[in-house]
Amino acid sequence: MTDNQTMHALVTAEHRQAYRVHLDGKDLPAQVTGKFMGEAVSRLDFPTVGDNVEVTLHDNGEKAVIHALLPRKSILLRKEVWTGKDAQPIAANIDKVFIVMGLDGNYNIARLERLLVAAWDSGAVPSVIFTKKDLCGPAELDEKLSAAAQAAPGVDVNCVCGVSGEGVEAVERLLAGGISCCFLGSSGVGKSTLLNRLCGREMAATREVREDDSRGRHTTVSRQLYILPGGAKIIDTPGIREFCLEYAEDGLGSSFPDVEELAARCRFNDCSHESEPGCAVQEAIAAGELPPARLKNYRKMQREMFLTETKHDAKKRMLLKKESRAFAKHCRNITATKRKLRGY
Repeated sequence: MTDNQTMHALVTAEHRQAYRVHLDGKDLPAQVTGKFMGEAVSRLDFPTVGDNVEVTLHDNGEKAVIHALLPRKSILLRKEVWTGKDAQPIAANIDKVFIVMGLDGNYNIARLERLLVAAWDSGAVPSVIFTKKDLCGPAELDEKLSAAAQAAPGVDVNCVCGVSGEGVEAVERLLAGGISCCFLGSSGVGKSTLLNRLCGREMAATREVREDDSRGRHTTVSRQLYILPGGAKIIDTPGIREFCLEYAEDGLGSSFPDVEELAARCRFNDCSHESEPGCAVQEAIAAGELPPARLKNYRKMQREMFLTETKHDAKKRMLLKKESRAFAKHCRNITATKRKLRGY
C-alpha cells in the first residue's frame, strides 16, 4: 500500500464524525475530507458503521482519509431524538437486525413491534433474541414467547442466557455464512454479554442493571463493528430507550401482515376499524384472534407515520388544511341550520 492510492475500506466505528476503518487486516483512524463534508446535505450523506468507503492512506499508512461513500444495500435509521430534524443512521449494509430484549422488566411487546417495523424497513431481515432466560419460570416463559410469536409473525425468535451460554448456539447458526448484522435494544438487556459469548472472549464492556426497573446504564457509548472468528460481522449499538418511526415506509405492512390482511377483508375500503359494520378487524378481536393492544399499536404507528409524511410534504399539508377548513365550515353550517330550526 502507498499513500494517496485509493482503496476500499469498511467503517468499523463512528463517534462524532471521527471514524475507524478496517483495511487489509488493520483498524485505522479516519476522517472525511473537507470536500466530502461540504457536499453532504444531511447525516445520511456521512458514513456510518458498516459502510464501505473509498479512502487514501496518509502518515505512512497509519491514518485514512475518506473521500467517498459507496452504495448501500441496507440502512437502519431512527429519528433524531433531541432535535427531530434529521435521520440518524444506526447501521449500514446489514443482512439481519437482531432485536435483543430481556425477559425481565425490559420485556415490552409494543416496543418489540415498533423495532420490528424499523428493522423490516431497513432492507434487512429481523430476528428476535430474548435474553435472561434464567429469570423466567416455564409457564411465564411460554406466555411471553407466545405473545412474541404473535407480534413477530414469520420472524425467528430465540431465547438465550448470556451468563450460562444456553441458547447461544442457535444464534451462532443464524450467523453462519459470514453475514453482517446489528444488535438493537435497550441498555442492560445483555447485548454486550451476548457479543462476548459469540466472540469467545471479552470484546465489549458490561455492567449490571438496576434491580428496581431492570434498566442499565449505557455501557456501549458508540456504534462498533466486531468481526467474529467465523467471519460474521456484528454491529453493537448503544442502548435505545426511544425509537421514533420517522422514516419507516414498508416496514409497517411487513410487521403487521395479520392486521393488514384482515383490513383488506373489511366491507369499506376506508374502514377505521372502530364501529363500522362488516369490519373484519373488529370481528377478529371479538373472536379472540387478534389482541386489541396489537391493533392499538398498529394504529398509533400508522398515525405517527402519516403526520411525519404530512410534515415533509408541502402539497399534503395544504390538502390537509383544506380538508380541515371544509370540515369546520360544514360543522358551522350544521350549527347554523339547527339554530334556525329552533327559531333563534
